[in-house]
Amino acid sequence: MQIWEKRSLKNKNTLGLDVKADFYAEPTSTEEIVAILNDPKFADIDKLITGCGSNILYKSDYHGLVICPKICDIKLVDGENATANNDGLGSGQNDRHLNDQIDQLGDGQNEQLDDKFVFVRCGAGVEWDEFVAYCVDRGWGGVENLSYIPGKVGASPVQNIGAYGVEAKDSIYSVEYIDILSGELKILSNQECRFGYRDSIFKHELKGRIIITNVTFKLKINPVVNMNYADVNEALKGYDKVDIGVVRECVTAIRKSKLPEPSEVGNAGSFFKNPVVESSLAESLKADNSDLKIFQAEPGFSKIPAAWLIEKCGYKGIRKGNVGVHAKQALVLLAYEGASGAELLSLAYEISSAVFSKFGIKIEPEVNIVS
Repeated sequence: MQIWEKRSLKNKNTLGLDVKADFYAEPTSTEEIVAILNDPKFADIDKLITGCGSNILYKSDYHGLVICPKICDIKLVDGENATANNDGLGSGQNDRHLNDQIDQLGDGQNEQLDDKFVFVRCGAGVEWDEFVAYCVDRGWGGVENLSYIPGKVGASPVQNIGAYGVEAKDSIYSVEYIDILSGELKILSNQECRFGYRDSIFKHELKGRIIITNVTFKLKINPVVNMNYADVNEALKGYDKVDIGVVRECVTAIRKSKLPEPSEVGNAGSFFKNPVVESSLAESLKADNSDLKIFQAEPGFSKIPAAWLIEKCGYKGIRKGNVGVHAKQALVLLAYEGASGAELLSLAYEISSAVFSKFGIKIEPEVNIVS
């Protein structure tokens, strides 16, 4: 396993910020991760765990070790043993093992497995959208509404990624990780992950202390499509027959129409979280603004689109120096060539201050800001 020194991270973060890491590694197994953690050379330096950098804003060069796990196996596991440590076979053997089990299900048996599930254990280094495509192609439902979200599978439980009426927590069964201090392999059940809106235990007690290696998902063999989100429901009206493949197709088209490709202009997708406020405040705002859409959160609270708040403050489509706000989606901040993390944070602070001044609502960054 190679460990790079003074490695450029420009192509390792979707904002395209030109920063460097003192050290950079891409371990392909739990054994390689443990070997890095046991190396005396890295014992006393800061460590950052990342995937493709789709949710990271670097304020400056990173003076430590960046670890980007490249564990990319996918396999079926027994539901009863889905929380057991199982490093399994090599990737090629995993594919054959998986395909053998798929063949055993057969089309005829699928009809007899109504309300049954399949448990899929996926390496942290797998591209999230490739995993979604993998599942949809096999008829396994639960993650199709999360199509075309950038990032790696290992990041999905950290952020509890969500879109179009679905969150990762709805399908995550268990999460495996390595404790950075002890080097121990541990597993958390869905409930132990303490999932919330764009939140989890990995952003609190376990933040900076663990490396996620595998995530097991519980998916439906005979899925029922989720059409509750307005944009998705509208897009599906043109189809005579709707299945999870059609849902994936529509969600992908919607996201492509609203979000710029990082290869064209640097961005981290949604920069801010949608704020959750007391329902009385939300209803009061809606009474004065008929175009405001509010969504029920926990009892007594509602979620307000941060994009609407930002647009009402006049920031949609603006550009200031090397940074700006996307013209089609105000939640997306843009980093043009030559942008710095400081520039982007300055714009983000200006926007959040304007929203608070106008509406009395605080919006917080969804991206992970790294010093």
